[in-house]
Amino acid sequence: MEALLFWSLAVVAVGAGIAVFRVDSMARATYALALSFVAVGLALLLLDLAYLGVVTVLMMVMEMAIMAVFMIMFMMNPAGLMPMSMVHNRRGALALSVGVFLSLAAVALLTPWPERRGTVPEDPTRAVGTGVMETKMLVMIGVGAVLFTTIVAALVLSASRSRYDVRGGRR
Repeated sequence: MEALLFWSLAVVAVGAGIAVFRVDSMARATYALALSFVAVGLALLLLDLAYLGVVTVLMMVMEMAIMAVFMIMFMMNPAGLMPMSMVHNRRGALALSVGVFLSLAAVALLTPWPERRGTVPEDPTRAVGTGVMETKMLVMIGVGAVLFTTIVAALVLSASRSRYDVRGGRR
């Protein structure tokens, strides 16, 4: 049953990821991307990686919500009423994507990976989280406050010139 659910979530994640480049509006692409990441987060939960799964779902839902707010505020066509393409410079993007994929595959296959040293901790996710965040938690709290302040400041500064301001503030 878990395997069936995992593969179903994998299909949803890949299908929603493909939909990001197939739909003709930013709003639909945003929610397709959110659906893809939520499916990945749920798949992580199935793999008993609760922390990573919950963080992935929460982070991606909040990120897509913020993106939707910015789209509604500043884009000419946030709801996709006029068709548009999500792909720009199709040939260049394809060449770059294939090049990056081949380079990463070559690195993954040709790199002499180190042998495991020591024992696996009882909870590897907690050990990674502690190793990454333990000494840097105060910095991360400060960075979070600075990012939030930056978002609010950007909204305040740009509110006087929005998509409805066609004359540049002159009446």
